[in-house]
Amino acid sequence: MRTAWTRSIFFATIVTLAAGTAAAQHVPTIDELLALKRVGSPAISPDGRLVAYTVRETDWNDNAYETQIWLVPALGGEPRQLTRGEKPSSAPAWSPDGRWLAFLSDRGAKRQVYRIDPTGGEAEALTSSEEGVARFAWSPDGGRIAYTATDPEPEALKERNKKYGEFEIVDQDHRMTHLWVLDVATKEARRLTEGAFTVGGFDWSPDGAAIAFDHRVNDDPANGGTADLSIVTVATGAVRPLVTQDGPDTNPAWSPDGTRVAFDTAMANPSYYYTNGLIATVPAAGGAIDVLTTAFDEDPSLVAWGPPGIFFAASQRTASSLFRLDPATKQFTRLGPDGAILGGFSFTHDFGTVAYIYSDARTYPELAVAPADSLNGRLLTRLGAQLDGWTLGTSEVISWKSQDGTTIEGVLHKPAGFQTGRRYPLLVVIHGGPTGISRPGRISMNSVYPIPLWLARGVLVLEPNYRGSAGYGAKFRALNVRNLGIGDAWDVVSGIDALVAQGLVDNDKVGAMGWSQGGYISAFLTTHDSARFKAISVGAGISDWMTYYVNTDIHPFTRQYLKATPWDDPKIYADTSPITYIKNAKTPTQIQHGQNDPRVPIPNAYELYQGLRDGGVPARLIVYKGFGHGLTKPKANRAAMEHNLEWFDMYLFNSRGAPPHTPAPRSRGPQCPAPLVAGAHVRALDCSRNSTCLGSE
Repeated sequence: MRTAWTRSIFFATIVTLAAGTAAAQHVPTIDELLALKRVGSPAISPDGRLVAYTVRETDWNDNAYETQIWLVPALGGEPRQLTRGEKPSSAPAWSPDGRWLAFLSDRGAKRQVYRIDPTGGEAEALTSSEEGVARFAWSPDGGRIAYTATDPEPEALKERNKKYGEFEIVDQDHRMTHLWVLDVATKEARRLTEGAFTVGGFDWSPDGAAIAFDHRVNDDPANGGTADLSIVTVATGAVRPLVTQDGPDTNPAWSPDGTRVAFDTAMANPSYYYTNGLIATVPAAGGAIDVLTTAFDEDPSLVAWGPPGIFFAASQRTASSLFRLDPATKQFTRLGPDGAILGGFSFTHDFGTVAYIYSDARTYPELAVAPADSLNGRLLTRLGAQLDGWTLGTSEVISWKSQDGTTIEGVLHKPAGFQTGRRYPLLVVIHGGPTGISRPGRISMNSVYPIPLWLARGVLVLEPNYRGSAGYGAKFRALNVRNLGIGDAWDVVSGIDALVAQGLVDNDKVGAMGWSQGGYISAFLTTHDSARFKAISVGAGISDWMTYYVNTDIHPFTRQYLKATPWDDPKIYADTSPITYIKNAKTPTQIQHGQNDPRVPIPNAYELYQGLRDGGVPARLIVYKGFGHGLTKPKANRAAMEHNLEWFDMYLFNSRGAPPHTPAPRSRGPQCPAPLVAGAHVRALDCSRNSTCLGSE
């Protein structure tokens, strides 16, 4: 049986590859890249017969990414769409008896829990929460559903707004999220928790009598480290603390016999942003914590606890895997094929079969199902057929030595028809995080940088997993502590040098870009290695760590990585800030930023832009109106991709005419680069001498 499962996934992969390479002749457009359907949220039925999952599609008319729920037999067959309508449906979850499929949808004014008969029929709303439902879970007997909902706006706040208009008292005007329980038969809901805390993850006890949940002091992302665990008795609403150490302690999961609770933890480590997380257990009645994964040198994420053991997910270099952990011996086993990228795990009732998302360097992300003891299984979808006939390159993992001798890996994308001995232009795309990771794939799924289009134009693209990236262990993730930007830049530049030395790259045609932490590293390169790069694009990047620290919604991040506040150690903040070296900048630099970004607030963009202007460096700042840290609508993604395509065409390839005029130094009055096309929801700033920001939608 296992051989048959393995043969199925191998055969499906070969078929996908053959179909994709039989007549590779079409270069995809930006709109086609953004319109690719994507699979997500697998949920296998308790008996293992069916798998529910979501498919994300692009709705250009409504300018939205919409998901609907699909079903497919676990033994293979034709998928069928289960939910439809103008509003998206997400988070499918089977009732314990497999009779119903519950899901979330905002078909009304707010997002509620619905249920539908998987054999057909209309969906019915189960909840009617005033502020909508955040997450939910069936009780073991299927008669109840627990869910979390944010508290409605209090009457006092309504009265204040009526009298004074809207304002916010920072660090005070929080609205909490609490647990509720719904009787499915009567649709009557009852609140379970009260108080000055907000609930995150939760899990029913096997007997359905209690719920373990994590909670923190409020919804401020900066307070994630305050997360503790408690247990609420469902019948009475009585709450008792379970884990009260310094956090974060999150994501509880009961043991099958109900005697212990497993959870993700930092075990009071104050450097939890970059150190290894841990999985631990604690007696459900309270008591000593038992840490299980000290021998695992990566950041595990608890998935489930079943009779075979505790299952957790983790990255291993550029792959991601499922692991089975024996809580008694603390031994763990990696499941699945080498090099695979796995995620979204869902188990049958007996934990014998698991559904998940599978991809690798040659396979587009697909829904898969396999025996849980091996994860060698079959693909159930064929969304990779969307790529049939497209001209695509290849991706492979390469490595090199950085300036200090550290081994760095990265993903190198090569164009179709790559020729050994030829030197190619190179674009470097730098991931965020810094604990993000770039992985090889059949096609780049990046929604800001049009990598497949650059490959089709005969460009090499490098995605470096610089120091601090996930997948390489705790020591590697800590290498940029008090070394942000500096060590990161070593890793990027040394990767370029390695490709030049191998005869692959034309050293006169190199550009770089990145978003978030990748944008910060790009800004650092702008002010440090101007002679190397012909053009750079900085996406939502930090330019000044002090500006960032006082504006961001995650203040602990900076304190942990730089080991100080700016008041304690202004030098380290200056040394690692691109703006400190702004007078060295000469590279034409585009800056892209969301108008309402709370993570990397927009003053960072204006600060870098003004410094470049004053130095006479060609620069363009694009503000995507109405967006936060990420661009979440297809038209904004279209605009960002087009802006990047145009910027590097202009400066790296000079394919759009002469480069824009370089502005003179500030004392002579700045001049603007020639205007480029602005996409929807974009504000292109005019560099007028009175500094007024003029723009158009």
